[in-house]
This record gives sequence, C-alpha cells and structure tokens, in this order.
Amino acid sequence: MSNKIKNSSSKRLEIERKFLVKNNAWRKGAKGVIYQQGYLSTDSSRTVRVRLEGKFGKLTIKGKKIGIAGDEFEYDIPLNDTKYLLKKICKQPIISKKRYKVPHGGLVWEVDVFEGENKGLVIAEVELKNAEQKFKMPAWLGKEVTRDRRFRNANLVANPFSKWKDKLTR
Repeated sequence: MSNKIKNSSSKRLEIERKFLVKNNAWRKGAKGVIYQQGYLSTDSSRTVRVRLEGKFGKLTIKGKKIGIAGDEFEYDIPLNDTKYLLKKICKQPIISKKRYKVPHGGLVWEVDVFEGENKGLVIAEVELKNAEQKFKMPAWLGKEVTRDRRFRNANLVANPFSKWKDKLTR
C-alpha cells in the first residue's frame, strides 16, 4: 500500500482512484483480511481514522483531497487501544469490510466487500504514483466513483449504503 515506517510517522501523498465492481471475476485466488474502522473526525478538511486490520491497529490522519490526491499520515497503535477507540470513542456505526489485494497490470488493487450497514457495496481502489499515471483497467471494474463523496469510507458512517434510495448501477 505505501512505504510505511514501523512505529513512526509515515507522511505521504495518497493518490487513488475508486471504482464500483461489476462482477466476481476478481475473486479467483484472492484472500481477504477483515477490517473494522471508525472515525474520530469526519470533517471535510480532515479525517482521523482508527483501523483494525486483522490483528494490527492503525491511526490515520488524512488532509483534504485536491482532486484525487491528499496528504496522509499513518501510525501503528496498540491493539487494545485500537479496540477501545473503535468501541467507545469512534463515531458509530463502525465500518466493517473484508479487503482483498488483487494484482493486475503491475498494480495491486484493493477490493473492499462491505458488511453491516454497508452490505452490498463492493469498491475497488488503486493507489497511483501520480495523478496522470496510466494503468490497465481490469474487466471486472464498473463505474468510477473517485470524485463521488458518498463512497468515501468516512461518509459511509453518517450515510450508510443500506439507507441510500438510489441503489447503484455498476
């Protein structure tokens, strides 16, 4: 995902594109990790996220996105702190999903299959080196949703997919 430094700050510019997933062709051989994530702040100019990635805790601070890019800082945090923050301090509901890493065209796509309040939503994202980077799109990708704020995980807390009136066309 990024060049993160263990137990230290990892500031970087995150450049990503997001797409709906139109079929299950990506699943062959893919193994997922359960993610639980909550938000301490979902302000439009910054988000502060707590995430349990399998057995590892992370605290992530993201700045406002400009186009498809934004600053990101990520830190390892103790597992017990992660669980406490998710249960007691983060906004509810917690985002639950299973993330799969799927190699394609020299890049690694992250496919998130959401559960709970967001069940039925499947999104693929890819991180790029620069905003103009060209890449080969997998056949299983659907509509691009990079600039649609509804698909940001932080927004899925206040407005979960299960409550959307207009269900998606992939």
